[in-house]
Amino acid sequence: MVKKVLLLAVLALALPLAAFADSNVDFTNVGGTVSGGASGLSLSGSTLMIVNGLYGGGVINGSNLGSVSFTTGAFVSGNAQTGGILAPGGSFTIVGNGMNGVPTGTIFSGTFTSAKWEMNTLANGNHWYDLKASISGNFGNGAAAQGGTSQITFAVDTHEGYFNGSASLASGDTGVSVPEPGTLSLLGTGLIGLAGVLRRKLNLV
Repeated sequence: MVKKVLLLAVLALALPLAAFADSNVDFTNVGGTVSGGASGLSLSGSTLMIVNGLYGGGVINGSNLGSVSFTTGAFVSGNAQTGGILAPGGSFTIVGNGMNGVPTGTIFSGTFTSAKWEMNTLANGNHWYDLKASISGNFGNGAAAQGGTSQITFAVDTHEGYFNGSASLASGDTGVSVPEPGTLSLLGTGLIGLAGVLRRKLNLV
């Protein structure tokens, strides 16, 4: 009985590591409004449409799987109209609504480690903007994760084509993963090997 308990304890430590060996997760969101100014930018009302690879699963599509929202730090250089660099901090949150197998509640919650607001000019003189950022935080099950996001607005066709307080979001793509999956896999393999050693020693007792 003691042998079985010890082996199960070791394997219980190894299994979560194996589950995160392939943990790249992608999220796609559409719609909503990017608003703000010198104090930073925020996204509200954006719908989560695609989830790929969450907890080892495949692609999940839906017209509404949840929401994506963020609040950045303030501009440290440049500005919201012409583009610039934003301070680290703020928040980035992905929430599921339980549809099509997506969990209900927070799927990812983190902060910005770096962020850049880029202005792009169209041939007609109007502009669209792209928030390119690195994020770090945790999945809903508590696992630490890091990655990046790109949030793109539609072309701004008012106020002389510049961002002036708000713009509609065209689409966003976010990719996050558990840091150093190779190291975790190696540790998991080591624990499984340890289980074998314990089993042999216990058989000798």
